[in-house]
Amino acid sequence: MSHQPTEDGYAATVVVGNIKPASRTREAGVAVAEACCRHFGTADPIVNVIELGELSSTLFGWADSAVENAKRQILESRLLIVASPVYKASYTGLLKAFLDQFGRDELGALASVPLMVGAGPAHSLAVECHLRPVLIEIGASCPTRGVYLLEGEVADIESPIAEWLSVWGDALEAVVSCRQK
Repeated sequence: MSHQPTEDGYAATVVVGNIKPASRTREAGVAVAEACCRHFGTADPIVNVIELGELSSTLFGWADSAVENAKRQILESRLLIVASPVYKASYTGLLKAFLDQFGRDELGALASVPLMVGAGPAHSLAVECHLRPVLIEIGASCPTRGVYLLEGEVADIESPIAEWLSVWGDALEAVVSCRQK
């Protein structure tokens, strides 16, 4: 989980709140991060991924070194994508346990995109109603609408991401460019 800064400073981190490794949630998060960085003009974006499934046994204690390293990686990033599958009409408990490790405003206005992947359109507002408020509480700057993708859209993800970026890409870039690193 080492942070790898880029020359232009647009390193992105994706937090994956899915217990399954190599999930559609991870795939979607990485695709959104890469597309955002390309929109900002980064030809070969560096995207760091934090798989919370790998940290699951340490998330309920405080000051665990692996969790602290993950937090540090996030705080060194210019862009954060927080990705979760829809679970019981909200984000996963695994993600909640990780986000609880952050204090109020600890993210310091870090440009962040909430992202959720669900089986159907009925839960499309979960990203706005459940995930965004927690990110705001811990100091994320979420200048865009969150991304909600249907599981079936992940296989052909370029189109929904391009549509989302056509509306929100410049607003997100404005916030990302304000973060000095």
